[in-house]
Amino acid sequence: MKTFSLPHTDRVLSSVVLGLMRIVKMSDSDVQALFGAAREAGIDTFDHADIYGGERHACEARFGEAIRLSAAEREAVFIQSKAGIRKGYFDFSAEHILNSVDGSLKALRTDYLDLLLLHRPDTLVEPEEVAAAFDKLAASGKVRHFGVSNQTPGQIELLKTAVTQPLVANQVQLSITHAPLIAQGVAANMAGLDQSISRDNGLLDYSRINKMMLQAWSPFQKGFFDGVFLGDRVNFPELNDAIDALAKKYGVTPTGIAVAWITRHPANIQVVLGTTNPGRVRDSAAGSDVTLTREEWYRLFTTAGHTLP
Repeated sequence: MKTFSLPHTDRVLSSVVLGLMRIVKMSDSDVQALFGAAREAGIDTFDHADIYGGERHACEARFGEAIRLSAAEREAVFIQSKAGIRKGYFDFSAEHILNSVDGSLKALRTDYLDLLLLHRPDTLVEPEEVAAAFDKLAASGKVRHFGVSNQTPGQIELLKTAVTQPLVANQVQLSITHAPLIAQGVAANMAGLDQSISRDNGLLDYSRINKMMLQAWSPFQKGFFDGVFLGDRVNFPELNDAIDALAKKYGVTPTGIAVAWITRHPANIQVVLGTTNPGRVRDSAAGSDVTLTREEWYRLFTTAGHTLP
């Protein structure tokens, strides 16, 4: 398993993260099998959010009930969760952040989160409120590290006008076929080309310059929850042919190649899985050990429909 250093910390983490947003209806034994497959594959990072599972903290509680970690096991893994989405609106108030973390800790049956992410940008954010919450959480030991999710450089800089803790990570959508994060910079300043339009204000370069870990959610989705591109030979025949050829060459599955495309980037981007299938967890983890050549990486990029000017 390829590993990445978490910026501004002494933690070294797996390049693949197991996301747990779909476990609410799984049995204890199935959750345990999923977790066990991840750990056996070298995955040490587990992703939650307070809203996953329908009822608030439902997936966190399912995990906490099924996976009762010893003190040593808890220190060996990295558990992150998110806060800020409420029914019908976003909320980065200090009160909501603090209440959400307390709910997550109770549901997960742990004394601390390794990482707290602010889930979706709250346009009504007051940075001083976020800073007050972060200061209390850090001082109490309830949260060890802080970050954001789906935020632009400007939104991060706004938070940093008050927040004193390093913002170490930003979780964003990224796959071979949904890659504006990467594709825009490749085609910058090309008039008339939709790909050249910046949708995140240079987030990729900003993250590398400011040492923020990017985490890629929906790594196999065609677009915004449009279904997976793997095996879709109607819309992506050339891409799937290229993926299949590389899977054969490297002795992994097509899923592994989709992971390898992301982890090959020098920005050190973690891949967040959403599967509940232990086999797919193993396939994805195996892909992280594949280092695609530049030519192979760009071949996947172009067969996915992105332009090289």
